Amino acid sequence: MDSTPRPENSDPAAARYPGQGKLTEGSARYSRRRAPRWLLVAGASVAVLLVALLVFGGYWAFRLQSNIKSSALGAGGLRSEGPVDDRTDRLQVLILGTDTRDGKNAAYGTADQSSGYGQSDVMMLLDISANNQDVNVISFPRDLLVDVPSCQDQDTDRQYVARPGAMINSAMAEAGIGCAVDTVNEVTGFEIDHFMMADFNSVKELSNAVGGVDVCVDAAVFDPDSGLRLPEGTSSVQGDQALAFLRTRYAFADGGDLGRIQAQQAFLGSLTRKLKDEGTLRNPQKVLGIADTVTRNLTVDEGLASIPALLTIADRLKNIDPARVNFITVPTIPAADPNRLQLSEPAAGNLFAALRQSADLAGPAPAPSDVPPAEAPSPGYDRSLQPVLIANGTTVPGRSHDLTPILTGAGFTNLSRIEAQPADETTIYYGPDFDDVAADVAALFGLPASKVQADPSVYGVQLYLGIDFTSGTKPSVTEPSARDVVAQTAEDQKCQAVR
Repeated sequence: MDSTPRPENSDPAAARYPGQGKLTEGSARYSRRRAPRWLLVAGASVAVLLVALLVFGGYWAFRLQSNIKSSALGAGGLRSEGPVDDRTDRLQVLILGTDTRDGKNAAYGTADQSSGYGQSDVMMLLDISANNQDVNVISFPRDLLVDVPSCQDQDTDRQYVARPGAMINSAMAEAGIGCAVDTVNEVTGFEIDHFMMADFNSVKELSNAVGGVDVCVDAAVFDPDSGLRLPEGTSSVQGDQALAFLRTRYAFADGGDLGRIQAQQAFLGSLTRKLKDEGTLRNPQKVLGIADTVTRNLTVDEGLASIPALLTIADRLKNIDPARVNFITVPTIPAADPNRLQLSEPAAGNLFAALRQSADLAGPAPAPSDVPPAEAPSPGYDRSLQPVLIANGTTVPGRSHDLTPILTGAGFTNLSRIEAQPADETTIYYGPDFDDVAADVAALFGLPASKVQADPSVYGVQLYLGIDFTSGTKPSVTEPSARDVVAQTAEDQKCQAVR
């Protein structure tokens, strides 16, 4: 038995340890002295961590929020749809790239080239399905001629008149970003929900923030205008070279805007794959860096001018399958000015109709609308006096006589007929000042606007029958599928064809 003397418990209030008898005075002092210190250190650590997180989070929230610049969504255009729920509804966001040389962009030219709002050097419509399964990115060539509606600058209240046949990239230059939104709405029949606009500098900084983007060219390229210099094959570009890749107009394909759009789509596809493959969106440090870069160079509509609103869009995109991200260029044909483009019909109309119905272009196409019946004689001219020639290029003798009753029944009685060289497609040609007559004749036979062409050598109107019109009362016009216009997806890895 241990005979070691033990200290007396002189303190009648000595602390008791349940089930273990009395604690000695020394043990009680030890407990009072050391346990609170441990708790104090742990508590202080947690408190410091919480404060650090709050301060850090507050700093970033303030910094990111203060970065954002906003502008009005429209420029006076009428809207019939109510607001959407950004979290659950189908969403359409117009992505704009301005060519302004103001501020940090002065290195890329002078103010007389573009200043203020700038022209929309890049115009893409981001279309996200309600279930986040389908994303379409529709590119509009900057050389596309469209009807720009009347617009009011929301900053200055200055009113600008409508401009028919104007370049689409000029809509923003006069009346601001909202006018670009209203113009795309009018061209497509959509009502865009949001917009995001970035400048030259944003491309440089974003490509640096993600550590470069892989691009591919099928031959070595040097473009002195943009400064692009790449070897054959795949290269990682960032900073000035990333910007040059997106801006070059003469290095790829036919040296026009359509080749530049293909390069832009390939760049975005590669960027999408990089963000997903490297788990960037799961790395808080990288996400904060990218968010800071994006917001410092971004102008959005008031509905997106908050961090939670932007995070909502990002959250909807983070799990999308790259194979379901479709890059589309609006169907176009050369305009009368060979340096300009116009919408190709009926392909463009089919695309917009399909998109208005659903973001899933692989789904069933919308039912074709019936051609409206022939209208009464248009005010301003007498149909019985208008010269209309029926040229039979169907290879079926006498075919022009079969269609004569349709024209005479509509009031066109000044007719002549000839046998002509075979043609594949039925086309209407018209001479100066006969555009309205040609449109009425086209309506009789259900011909789209793309099959009505001006020809100064024609007197009056010429209905040139093609092999597509060997029977019936309307030609067998082949309607292109909306899906046919998908150029590539974000999963595709394409090399750009160097001129």
